[in-house]
Amino acid sequence: MMQRRTFALSALAAFARPQARVTAIDLVPVRATARTVWLLVRIRTDAGVTGWGEASDAFGFTATTKDDQEVLARILRELSPLLTGKSPLNIEPFRQAAWPKATTLVNATAISAIEQALWDIAGQLLDLPVHALFGGKTRSKLPVYANINRATKPRTPAGFAASAKAAVRDGFQSLKLAPWDGFPKRDSPKKAIDAHVEQGIACLAAVREAVGPKIAVMTDCHSFFDIPLAIRVARRLEPINLAWYEEPVPPERTRETLEIRKGIKQQMAGGEVLFGVKGFEPLCREHAVHIIMPDVKHCGGLLEMTHIAAMAEAHGVSVAPHNPSGPIATAASIHVCAGMKNFHILEMQWGEVDWRGRLLKPEEKFVNGEIAVSDAPGFGVTVDESLAAKYLA
Repeated sequence: MMQRRTFALSALAAFARPQARVTAIDLVPVRATARTVWLLVRIRTDAGVTGWGEASDAFGFTATTKDDQEVLARILRELSPLLTGKSPLNIEPFRQAAWPKATTLVNATAISAIEQALWDIAGQLLDLPVHALFGGKTRSKLPVYANINRATKPRTPAGFAASAKAAVRDGFQSLKLAPWDGFPKRDSPKKAIDAHVEQGIACLAAVREAVGPKIAVMTDCHSFFDIPLAIRVARRLEPINLAWYEEPVPPERTRETLEIRKGIKQQMAGGEVLFGVKGFEPLCREHAVHIIMPDVKHCGGLLEMTHIAAMAEAHGVSVAPHNPSGPIATAASIHVCAGMKNFHILEMQWGEVDWRGRLLKPEEKFVNGEIAVSDAPGFGVTVDESLAAKYLA
């Protein structure tokens, strides 16, 4: 399949501007909040076409520092000789040359961001939407769920309930929260652990009461639990009727994940920072989860996500891409999900800043919990660089 797609892209290249060459790769960090910096990657060409990718959360899910940005910028500089002066349509040669360097999350994320931007450029040069380069779309709109976690203050039952109500007013029919952030260390006193467990359960109960029975509610445990605690908490949550129970333990612990799945009634999801087909294959082969969550920012990019999804489909596993991201990663995810056979739902980081949608031209818009699949060339959007400069981190 990869060879056919690469051949097709090479054939289409005859109709593109053959003189196009990559001239620069830049990091554009945009600060949304004290917690969130959208790490945008811009690739310029001598044909006047610019492509965008996103490398946010390259260092995990903590606030990105200036030192982090310099590390990422250095990795981008190290990768740039693979592209500078070469055609941006040479996506597969770049992938094969770069992927051996994907030994850490930050390296995999840098490679993924570059790959996203190359597809954006390819679509623009060929005057095609990116989804057309992946075989076309089977849906014109994608269902999206609101991740209300970062926008919620205070992080109390009442705070989460208020955010949930606001997301539903915005039209979202599905939402997710991670109410156990800040969980005590495993060797903490039992009283402290129990108190945090109860607080998280109370937050989920408050959300369910606030939004009623028809709204899908998911929870992310951020790998804070062990097997017995994960099962105990899941059983306590059964009356809340969760749509899924996400990553109670780290997803690379396949045996533990499988034991939890067998011990609970809820659907299991996970895999947000795994990368490459090899990273996801154990979860799917062992049926340790019902839903995998590759992130276009980390997993290797758009083409690798299609390989991951195809492998998952062979094992009867659905795909709900992880995407607590800025609008570029969302735009990229839309195109790779547009024709994905086992696509389930896409994540959207809700409520952080009111100018998020305006960072793109045309503006990013969610209507009734869905987002339209663009048929414009490339990702169908570009960054408002004047607005990005206003919030440069």
